[in-house]
Amino acid sequence: MKKIILLFMTIALLSCKKNKTSDCGDKICTEEFASIMLKFVDNKGAGVEVKDFNVINQRTGERVTANSSIYTNTIKGVFIIVDDNNKLGLSEQGDDLKITGTSVETKQTKSVVIKVSGGKCACHIDKISGPQQIAFD
Repeated sequence: MKKIILLFMTIALLSCKKNKTSDCGDKICTEEFASIMLKFVDNKGAGVEVKDFNVINQRTGERVTANSSIYTNTIKGVFIIVDDNNKLGLSEQGDDLKITGTSVETKQTKSVVIKVSGGKCACHIDKISGPQQIAFD
């Protein structure tokens, strides 16, 4: 009798684990790859060369590096700030990312803050607020 009860308890426990849903619910995500770009421009709107470019997550104090930025330095002044590879390092409520760069030509340094969400259950990163470009004087 004890063996039968033990067998039923084992089956019940195993079936509970199989039917457990994820913490994120039944979410269906697309296979697209999201990224957020920012453009540095001069006072005429033309792209400019930038040095000392960095992105800092204001919540964690950590530097953010978009893996896809390695491949996209082809348009002058355009940078990928964050992409889906950074999703887990961002909160679902959104994190303020401080972007800073210095114009090679004028030596002027400018910063802006954009808010981007992500998180464990997010399908993709999402820009909540902030500018699309930084203009040097």
